[in-house]
Amino acid sequence: QVQLVESGGGLVQAGGSLRLSCAASGRRTFSRYGMGWFRQAPGKERELVAAITWSGSITDYADSVKGRFIIFRDNAKNTVYLQMNSLKREDTAVYYCATDATYTKLVGGGPDYWGQGTQVTVSS
Repeated sequence: QVQLVESGGGLVQAGGSLRLSCAASGRRTFSRYGMGWFRQAPGKERELVAAITWSGSITDYADSVKGRFIIFRDNAKNTVYLQMNSLKREDTAVYYCATDATYTKLVGGGPDYWGQGTQVTVSS
């Protein structure tokens, strides 16, 4: 089993920044897993925000966050981060960390492991 614990959410004004963290535990092979961030806003479906392969050599972003968000990981700390800059009201959502040994399964929205989510609220 893999446990994922997110942190770093909160309330921020539009144009501001937040950094989300997700610490993984429970598997010694975590460093070989792809990691991703998803979000779900009220009344909307959950969507992929960003994903990164185990080596960090490949990253994927939703068009809506390209140029504003950065995903990166520290395998020594079993942690993945999401740096969110130039935040907009439409970024308001619950953000979930997820992981899977298969990257295509991760970006396809069907990873095996999910965190509990952290709320991000962007005010005008």
